[in-house]
Amino acid sequence: MPRIVGVDVPNNKPLWIGLTYIHGIGKLTAANILKEAKVDGTIKAGKLSEDEVSRIAQIITRDLLVEGNLRRQVSQNITRLRDIACYRGMRHRRGLPVRGQQTQSNARTRKGKKKTVAGKKGVKG
Repeated sequence: MPRIVGVDVPNNKPLWIGLTYIHGIGKLTAANILKEAKVDGTIKAGKLSEDEVSRIAQIITRDLLVEGNLRRQVSQNITRLRDIACYRGMRHRRGLPVRGQQTQSNARTRKGKKKTVAGKKGVKG
């Protein structure tokens, strides 16, 4: 398994798919990296030479924010929103959907398991 920017890229997958295992690299970015490195994306990752691996790693470290640095930046952005108490920050703090989704009947993923509230008891008499 070639190791690129701290992530083991699987041997048995095509290289363009293997690069998507790195946090912050999707299909289009992987294709652009391989085009710039002049490496065929359809070959298996296990068949890469050391020179090709180093070219790919060099392009990624030079141009992109990936893995730990990207996770840290996203976390800092969310913390900043929470600190300034803007609408999005409050939604993050309360664990509700942030991007305007409906919450009356949906949003179970974000809100968690249903919390049943007992109904009002009628007045007897």
